[in-house]
Amino acid sequence: GFCDKIEVVINSDNSITVSDNGRGIPTDIHEEEGISALELVLTKLHSGGKFTKGIYKVSGGLHGVGISVVNALSCFLEVFVSRDGKVFRQTFSRGIPTSEVEIVGESSSRGTKVTFLADSEIFETLEYGFEVLSKRLRELAFLNDKIQISIEDKRLGQEKFLEFYFEGGIKAFVNYLTHNSRNIQSEPYFIEGFLDEVVVDVGLKWTEGYSENVLSFVNNINTREGGTHVAGFRSGLVKAMSEAFKNSKISKKDVPNLTLDDFKEGLTAVISIKVPEPQFEGQTKGKLGNSYVKKIVETIVHDGLLKIIDDNLLEIDSILDKAIRAARAREAARKARESERKKSAFESLALPGKLADCASKNPVEREIYIVEGDSAGGSAKMGRDRFFQAILPLWGKMLNVEKTTEDKVITNDKLIPIIASLGAGVGKNFYIGRLRYHKIIIMADADVDGSHIRTLLLTFFFRYMRDLIENGHIYIAMPPLYKVKYENRVHYFYDDLEKKSFLGSIESDKRDKVSLQRYKGLGEMNPTQLWETTMNPATRKMKLIEIDDAMQAERMFVTLMGDEVEP
Repeated sequence: GFCDKIEVVINSDNSITVSDNGRGIPTDIHEEEGISALELVLTKLHSGGKFTKGIYKVSGGLHGVGISVVNALSCFLEVFVSRDGKVFRQTFSRGIPTSEVEIVGESSSRGTKVTFLADSEIFETLEYGFEVLSKRLRELAFLNDKIQISIEDKRLGQEKFLEFYFEGGIKAFVNYLTHNSRNIQSEPYFIEGFLDEVVVDVGLKWTEGYSENVLSFVNNINTREGGTHVAGFRSGLVKAMSEAFKNSKISKKDVPNLTLDDFKEGLTAVISIKVPEPQFEGQTKGKLGNSYVKKIVETIVHDGLLKIIDDNLLEIDSILDKAIRAARAREAARKARESERKKSAFESLALPGKLADCASKNPVEREIYIVEGDSAGGSAKMGRDRFFQAILPLWGKMLNVEKTTEDKVITNDKLIPIIASLGAGVGKNFYIGRLRYHKIIIMADADVDGSHIRTLLLTFFFRYMRDLIENGHIYIAMPPLYKVKYENRVHYFYDDLEKKSFLGSIESDKRDKVSLQRYKGLGEMNPTQLWETTMNPATRKMKLIEIDDAMQAERMFVTLMGDEVEP
């Protein structure tokens, strides 16, 4: 491409500036429309260069609405274009030009700089998440080799700067994702190919972990729901690895039939394809629908992987050994599931004895608190609203599911009560339609042990009941950290900032009348206090757990729960 540097700035007034050193948007008069090409691109749908055949081979924007829609939704937009030795400027408000294209200077460089302020009459909030933006820009820097992308936050008290530049492209992306994992391979395998105008790049690496992490992109767009390119990748992978096993010297005795599930265990892969005319399913472009892409990706992955196998026989044998272990564990898990079904362990008839269930029969209004420890569980049972709130106390050491197989997970005595209480099964047998509670609330102490339990539970839900997170059913209870008594009134504070602000508002000569208590655990609150602060829907605070970014979620869980945890 023509651009190798992009800068994004969140300005102090919450406007956004995006600049690049590309060719610059054309400024000459468009013959048919009679206005400048710059104004046309910024005000008319479907007017970008991508709709002139031959200008761009591929583009992520399917409808040509990107910059013109941003303009329409901004109360102010200013664009500078550097090209042909000059600097051009034009301003807009809500998509309507407020100035003509004017020459404001000279420049030997090329590029475009756009500053826009979102319209407060349209958007209720105008807060930009630095972390959300930086994650996406990091993704783009990995996917576009040797492009420098930076983001700067100039908002008062939030000043930050990050710069991304990766020479390894997709291989560097895979290494980033597996940084804290115990890897079978020394370096990621890389497959690339071009067929029928479709460009395919794939990076893959097996680790000693048990979960699969496949990220897929079409024209730089993250296809979170997969699509035909992911189906083609998996088909090519299974065919090549099955051939490798068949031709290997590994004993075939007592080995179950190897399937995709076995080959993808511990696999991290990034699939990036470029398609001239992508057909996405849904408004969010989350899934690719072009049917012909499947066969193209399958062929390129199959042929490329066979060449890699020939050059890396020792590593491939280790990967095949892992697949065999996965197949045997899969068989053991199947038998364990059958055994558990016979015992009705996952059916509502066999609810655990420690569960204090609620009276309501409507799953939508029912909620369950998973509480750390029997003492806190006792307070929660006494303080709850018995009509819609159930309590399940946890005790003992929780299993780290990041380091074990499914057959051990579904027979673990600490996890069976959770699986049975929720009633929706686990792993491949999970069905959200059977869920007994629509709010699942993790309530643990605000200390290191409590944080560890929260992380272990979230890892379990992430690995074996991910639909619960994706459908917004998992919450973290936010009990107060401080109880302050002042002038016969009790105040609860949930963080240090709230507490300091309140204490600072009290006159200095009256501060000796303040009584301050820091809660070290849930058990320090009596049932009434626990209800008022943490369980009453009218006053409680809860954090909804979301997976808005699969890459960061996967990386977080591997970092916190995997084998290669840094000290």
